[in-house]
Amino acid sequence: MTALSRRGFLAGTAIGGASLVAGTSVATAAAEAARTCAPFGPVTIPVGDPRYLSVQRAHNTRYVGSPDYSKVVGTPAHVVSAVGDAVAAGKRIAARSGGHCMENFTTTDVKALIDLSQLDEVYYDEAKRAFCVEPGATIGRMAETLFKGWGVMIPGTGCAAVGVGGHIPGGGYGFYSRRYGITVDHLYAIEVVTVDAAGTPKLVVATREATDPNRDLWWAHTGGGGGNFGIVTKYWFRSPGATSTDPRKLLPSTGNQRARMVMYSWQGMSEQSFIKLIRNYSNWFEANSAPGNPNTKLWGTLFANHAAAGTIGVLAGVEDTVSGGQAMLDAHFNSIMADVGATPIADFGEVTSWLDPRNWVSDPAGRQKNKTADLRKGYSDAQISTIYRYLNDPGYSNANALVNMTGFGGQINSVASDATAAVHRDSILRVYFTAGGWTGEWEDETHMTWVRNLYRDVYATTGGVPVPNATNGGAFINYADSDLLDPAWNTSGVPWHTLYYRDNYPRLQRIKKRYDPRNVFKHSMSIVPA
Repeated sequence: MTALSRRGFLAGTAIGGASLVAGTSVATAAAEAARTCAPFGPVTIPVGDPRYLSVQRAHNTRYVGSPDYSKVVGTPAHVVSAVGDAVAAGKRIAARSGGHCMENFTTTDVKALIDLSQLDEVYYDEAKRAFCVEPGATIGRMAETLFKGWGVMIPGTGCAAVGVGGHIPGGGYGFYSRRYGITVDHLYAIEVVTVDAAGTPKLVVATREATDPNRDLWWAHTGGGGGNFGIVTKYWFRSPGATSTDPRKLLPSTGNQRARMVMYSWQGMSEQSFIKLIRNYSNWFEANSAPGNPNTKLWGTLFANHAAAGTIGVLAGVEDTVSGGQAMLDAHFNSIMADVGATPIADFGEVTSWLDPRNWVSDPAGRQKNKTADLRKGYSDAQISTIYRYLNDPGYSNANALVNMTGFGGQINSVASDATAAVHRDSILRVYFTAGGWTGEWEDETHMTWVRNLYRDVYATTGGVPVPNATNGGAFINYADSDLLDPAWNTSGVPWHTLYYRDNYPRLQRIKKRYDPRNVFKHSMSIVPA
């Protein structure tokens, strides 16, 4: 195995020089020589330990757990041992990598919290001819290592602090997914700790190979959501059809990107102008999201912030190597800005490096409530008016509240809906509703009521939720929303799992029964065994 790790990267670069990028034997020897320090942990953090408070609270600080202990692990064997001990003691288990779960899946009622943050290596595995990423690695660390080492990328989120461990099994996506597909479209294999009917933990490797007897377990981790089937200790990535022995050719390559941003002020944005802007934006993605359309090389996102923030922003980009990329960007904005009737307060563009900090969004911790929906076509004018009304509600003020619409489709939609557990292969936009950034429990009702009512009213004709139909594609499990369980907020009669998994849910239930027969890995929205 060739391992280019955090501990080995600098040594490998110094000794191997340019050979490191090519993955030659010199780099292999350097990286292996550097991996001589002992693995981290395991470390147990019990109640009363001065470190305990740091492991209680999740990224969404509305949730504070009270585990009997947190076990901080550094190897897959540590995870096996930690799971075995917890099962034997009858303790409810949860694993946490980056801690960005939007609901309480790693806090409420959890007694044995397994902290994966130090299991965080990123390297090329010659034996599997694939890149190995451990679950504690953040998206930013993974992106930096893959790019600096080999010039490649996995099309995941632009939020650098998110942990890989939870992002991948939910079918994580990012700006470049329109061109390259979602993360799991490049997932070759996983190593996962499961628990059998006797309560014995074991380490299972599952690949996408058709002959693999554990292929179903791989499939379940391509959109089935984290915390359902076991604890993943390794992910291996290689694009389908990649046959080279050169690691630089096994994943999408990337480099500089060309981007443009247009910003409007709410002061100059009437309701009719807002409807026109959102309609133009949606129409463009309706017309330019089919697989093979040249414009799927372009990514785009629109941030309609609450009026307290003052602005609405439209951002789009394309890799600088794309021929005619600037003309593509300009045509995109010309279409979106046509006849809006509002004058932008800013319009600028530039070419930046892949790792430029401006390309990576911040996601500060705080109390928050989030919701999501996929669109097969754009909102009606009445729905856009509803969004406008809430974003300009004079009785509510939160600069961190927004509705975000990100381009989907393209290569994502070239994959059959049942080829992976990630079923949303027919949408053109993914919409994110959020109220976030407040600090005190006394503010919860104000902020949560605002975003809950907004979402309910946008989907008033389908029971307050995006029931799959000609317009709606459902919801995205990585933006988990426990309100979908609540008949007070979901009056559609359609269960939460249909919104997240649609026709893939029965298969996920069967896999759950096979690999987690004791239902060890569970939370409020986990897969129910068949």
